[in-house]
Amino acid sequence: MTIAPTQVPVLDIPLARPDITEVERDAVMRVLEGPILSLGPELDAFETELALQAGVSYAVATNSGTSALHLTMLALGIGPGDEVITTPFSFIASANCILMVGATPVFADIDPLTLSIDPQEVQKKINSRTRAILAVDVFGHPAHWDALRDIASEHDLSLVEDSAESIGSTYRGRPTGGLADVAIFAFYPNKQITTGEGGALLTNDGNIASTARSLRNQGRSDQGGWLAHHTMGYNFRLSDINCALGRAQLGRLEEILAPRAQVAETYNRMLVDLPEIGTQYVASDVEMSWFVYVVQLASQFTSDDRDQVLLYLR
Repeated sequence: MTIAPTQVPVLDIPLARPDITEVERDAVMRVLEGPILSLGPELDAFETELALQAGVSYAVATNSGTSALHLTMLALGIGPGDEVITTPFSFIASANCILMVGATPVFADIDPLTLSIDPQEVQKKINSRTRAILAVDVFGHPAHWDALRDIASEHDLSLVEDSAESIGSTYRGRPTGGLADVAIFAFYPNKQITTGEGGALLTNDGNIASTARSLRNQGRSDQGGWLAHHTMGYNFRLSDINCALGRAQLGRLEEILAPRAQVAETYNRMLVDLPEIGTQYVASDVEMSWFVYVVQLASQFTSDDRDQVLLYLR
């Protein structure tokens, strides 16, 4: 492929830019001017609001989506000798969290339309060592959750929703973050909303939430003395500073998502008649929060062609 010169002006358009306003700045300053910077009221409020967003009973805020995935594996009791079926088409944390607990990731191929894991391929991978299915809302498009739930129920498996990229999306009228036994969000600066760094575990299971909260804070429990540690844990806490930023962002979620939808609509309109490019598929039962807008080159192009396009766009 040879890309011809163009007269279109070169613009500096970043891949992502956080939508930060005075609302967020004021929220953060209120915490900085107060007496509590961590494990305080902003954390409790952020977790309550995240649970409401996802339609679940519990949210456990963490310092990253990766940490939330790690806690998910630990809280489910997954470990050496176990297998977790997941997708080969995702950010590396989706598989790494399985390896971190000594279990084995087993890859099932994806649906070429949604780019998420194919339930029929998942069925083929189940054996006596399988403990869970970890599916990903790839690029913010919800996976085939009802079909995956049926498979998980049939084989008595845990179902995990990696919704790091899909906060604000819905599947058959239900919000992401509440479509599996355990779900996670991520709030890195390139996500729809950000806490700077951060993530969250979401569930309706009180035991999973309690275990995750303890492990997040060095294995401490709500009961016992301040320095009573009941198990070996981690420092996966999210500060009240980050939580204040996240609360302000979550409160503006619809406002933040609206221009993303407008940009996606513009791309659809401008690219739909170009045979060389396939626009991002959105299922009829899905509403997208547009983490990113993804295009695919037509089948006659190679990965080298793709890399040349990327280089040109930079």
